[in-house]
Amino acid sequence: MAAPFDEVVSKTIHELKKEGFGIVTEINLREIFRKKLDLHFRNYVILGACNPQYAYESLLEEDKLGVFLPCNVVVQEHDNGEVEISVINPLEMMKGVDNLNLKTFAADVKEQLLEVLHHI
Repeated sequence: MAAPFDEVVSKTIHELKKEGFGIVTEINLREIFRKKLDLHFRNYVILGACNPQYAYESLLEEDKLGVFLPCNVVVQEHDNGEVEISVINPLEMMKGVDNLNLKTFAADVKEQLLEVLHHI
């Protein structure tokens, strides 16, 4: 994507909210590495996105599912200036889980995340 990094982060957050996700964490690795390690790093933000309804229903199904929450969305700027957005695939995370309801929730969340990518 050829848009400015901060604009892509803002647009990503906006689109996530439209799909019912709140941002529960925003980790700016560029700033963390600068402050903690005195190192320069490219623009790289990890957004912890959570759809409260799906999180609640999923935790009722499997109390240890919290290790997979929130859904991480990465926005990073490459050396050539291109900005890339990556989302987790919830269906992949559920491969080892033998619970049809959780797989259904994961499929729904995957579709919502793909919708976000489609609109950015």
